[in-house]
Amino acid sequence: MSDNSLAFRLTTDTFSLDGSNQRTKEQVNTPNLLYVYTPESDVTSIKDVLNRNQITHVINHYNIRDYRDKTLCFCKISDLNDQQLNFLVNAASAGARVEALLDHMGKRLNFVETELLHADYLLEKNQRQPLTVNTWQKRLLDVGMSLLLLTLSLPIWLLTALAIKLESPGPVFFQQRRTGLFNQEFSIFKFRSMCVDAEKDGARWASKNDSRITRVGNFIRKTRIDELPQLLNVLRGEMSIVGPRPEREVFIHDLEKQIPFYRFRHTVKPGVTGLAQVRYTYGASVEDAMHKHRHDIYYIKHQNFWMDVRILLDTVRIVLTGQGV
Repeated sequence: MSDNSLAFRLTTDTFSLDGSNQRTKEQVNTPNLLYVYTPESDVTSIKDVLNRNQITHVINHYNIRDYRDKTLCFCKISDLNDQQLNFLVNAASAGARVEALLDHMGKRLNFVETELLHADYLLEKNQRQPLTVNTWQKRLLDVGMSLLLLTLSLPIWLLTALAIKLESPGPVFFQQRRTGLFNQEFSIFKFRSMCVDAEKDGARWASKNDSRITRVGNFIRKTRIDELPQLLNVLRGEMSIVGPRPEREVFIHDLEKQIPFYRFRHTVKPGVTGLAQVRYTYGASVEDAMHKHRHDIYYIKHQNFWMDVRILLDTVRIVLTGQGV
């Protein structure tokens, strides 16, 4: 049997709860094999996600004899039956690595598969970072970076304001209601990049080659200069330098119907830049929002001071190389 055919069998077989499947000796010795324990109702969706990410696995298999170097993952621990829970506890005491499936996949993929999101994962003790992270460090970074950027970018503010006024009638700045921490709305500040009557036909996402965007607007969007006024929101405590990008409530109402736990992003302050912005290209659709949500949830679960610093450095690289999103 070839390695490819073996991998295919591993990713498509599901073992019965009583361990009656006899095709185990060859399979359980495969390197990097992931053992997953989950309610039967979630087997299909978990298999689809693992197959898509090319993770070799077996599901609900109980005939393991040697636990050394084995990784066992669980999904929805509150819904596991007694057999599954007891098996995992015994496996951990025998030397197996036992961890939540989404935590394990997060380490391998550096994002969270939103199709598998569930309340246990989001509310797991000691994992709600907004309540445990050193918030004074984040606030110090926010205020320090905002003051530094405001000082350094003052000439850019003046040139941008002049360019906007020369190209099109209307104000230099505009305010727009966005949803932030704990679902509280606030007014976000930006340099105006569209014509004054851009939403005369109602709210809609901006897109590439959007006819409503002015020539100056196209440039300041690509270089993210249009985001500079949000430093004022940071100083006011409504935003952070780094966090999920704030969205408009009119769009959130639609997105939360299609994206699992979309409002969980509001457990942290929104950011001027964020992990989704440096990891994912520009997008203006539900599918794009889904992909960005993967990175936003990962950020919320793993946020720390040094992650914020890395995101800031990546943002600088994107701006300098003209890869604005």
